[in-house]
Amino acid sequence: METAHELRQRRVRHCAWCGRRIPESGRQGRPRMYCAQSCRQRAYERRAAVQRGGLPEDAVVLSAAELADLQDRLFQLRCAAEDVVTAVDDAADHAELRKLAAQVVDVAVELERLR
Repeated sequence: METAHELRQRRVRHCAWCGRRIPESGRQGRPRMYCAQSCRQRAYERRAAVQRGGLPEDAVVLSAAELADLQDRLFQLRCAAEDVVTAVDDAADHAELRKLAAQVVDVAVELERLR
């Protein structure tokens, strides 16, 4: 039986900046928050800009382009989910439903990446 510590170590971690999966390093100590030094730097720059602007520490700041990209990905997720509903209403076979459900998962995974 695995201990709680072993379960935490096996958990998949994602970069706090770009959302990419962080490969397991097998190291002891505090787990990595960023996949690369460049992501760590961008996160630092964003935190510094938020502090200079007088915004709350937990504020989320998106550029107009980032917001538009997020809205596009949300729209893609809604369309993929609607395709599943339409296929169910049309009594699609198992293989078609499986394919559509996989597309929903793919779009949702991409949506998890905020930047």
